[in-house]
Amino acid sequence: MKYKKELKTAFKISIPVMMGYSVLGFAFGLLLVSFDYPWYLAPIMSLFIYAGALQFVAINFFNLKAGFIDIAIASWFLNLRQSFYGLSLLKRFKKTGRLKPYLIFGLTDETYALLTTIKDDEQLKKKWYYFFLCVFNQSYWFLGSTLGAILGSSIDFNTAGLEFSLTALFVVLCIEQYKNLKNKTPFLIGAFSSILAIILVPSDKMLVTAIISSLILLFIFRNKIESNE
Repeated sequence: MKYKKELKTAFKISIPVMMGYSVLGFAFGLLLVSFDYPWYLAPIMSLFIYAGALQFVAINFFNLKAGFIDIAIASWFLNLRQSFYGLSLLKRFKKTGRLKPYLIFGLTDETYALLTTIKDDEQLKKKWYYFFLCVFNQSYWFLGSTLGAILGSSIDFNTAGLEFSLTALFVVLCIEQYKNLKNKTPFLIGAFSSILAIILVPSDKMLVTAIISSLILLFIFRNKIESNE
């Protein structure tokens, strides 16, 4: 196979995401059919929306019969964080050619964490390695949600606690980044901004506030951070 090394490396790197996405996707499928929606909506949403937390929120949109404007505003706020960390990959995705649209579509929090945590092998054809990584991660979510929806249509499940799998995955990826980086200042800034946002703003605006305040502090302490690299 022409890109065997890229495929093999991408699969190996994606295993932690597989553990989280398969379980959380399964929970999404169960939740969707528990509201009497047809099972095939799960694979359709996971194929064309592929937005993790937003797919869970979408179930509430369906139940409330929310309008397009309300859905657009809520979706924008929920996924605003991706606008910030996506900017840091512009240079990396610059030479990906026709693969770039899918790489942008398939960029999730976990995929971003892997791309910024794992050091690239210089012998790899980067754009295909990125592509296979995105495909593997989406396939885990797609298969998990589809299986959950199919089984949930015929078997009763207790889904309490399954949603915590995504939080656990974030914790693991954050720990890996902490170990790989010598400079701990960005982590301290992130922790400080998060605590400040929890204390000062409502919960529905906490994430956006934490991200914006983190960016401001990173710009303020940019010289110090770069000097410690």
